[in-house]
Amino acid sequence: MMITTKKYLTAVRAIPVLGDVLAHLYGFFKKNEFQNSAQYWNDRYHGGGNSGAGSYGRLALFKAETLNKFILDESYTTSIEFGCGDGAQLSLLDIEHYHGIDVSERAVTHCREKFKGDSTRSFLTLAEYDASPFKADMSISLDVIYHLVEDTVFDSYMHSLFEAASQCVVIYASNEDEKTADPHVRHRRFTDWVERKMPGWEQSAYIPNRHPFDWKDPQNTSFANFHIFKPKRPI
Repeated sequence: MMITTKKYLTAVRAIPVLGDVLAHLYGFFKKNEFQNSAQYWNDRYHGGGNSGAGSYGRLALFKAETLNKFILDESYTTSIEFGCGDGAQLSLLDIEHYHGIDVSERAVTHCREKFKGDSTRSFLTLAEYDASPFKADMSISLDVIYHLVEDTVFDSYMHSLFEAASQCVVIYASNEDEKTADPHVRHRRFTDWVERKMPGWEQSAYIPNRHPFDWKDPQNTSFANFHIFKPKRPI
């Protein structure tokens, strides 16, 4: 028989000495349980969390090396990153003009403060960008897609990502359909979405991760790889 929250808390508070403490902890975790992807990241940054292991250490260096070489080879000067996070990865990026977009107001505020005085870097909340969208040479998505657990959020994000790019879309993510035990992680085969929804684009390059995922070392390895898309050339 299912017990109601009210009856549960009444029973817990009746426990001698520990009752009130346990009831408080229950309320805290209930309030902070996963609700949706936007709420998860807002709560994470509000709680002092960061963008995750992939934005630091050797994984961040691998991503930066790959992106910087690509930017140099293609002579790109402007970029938009959807999911800029705390700006740790940006610190390693060599691009003349960068615009960071994030669903979390706290992350955007943090980045504005971190890069204060640098006119080549700007930051907007997703709502601000949606109100006045613009394009850049390349749009970037790093370690984001597998955190978009809602279908509608994923679809909207992918449209924004491709519509913001004039020459190139760079995606660093896993590419298999798989749900996980983590409520904020859902792997998606996004290349199928691109084939269906963006017929004017094609994958031009695939760069495997230098540090493929190893369950024994999850902080320094990753299931994400680079997928680079460009507009199809006229036949």
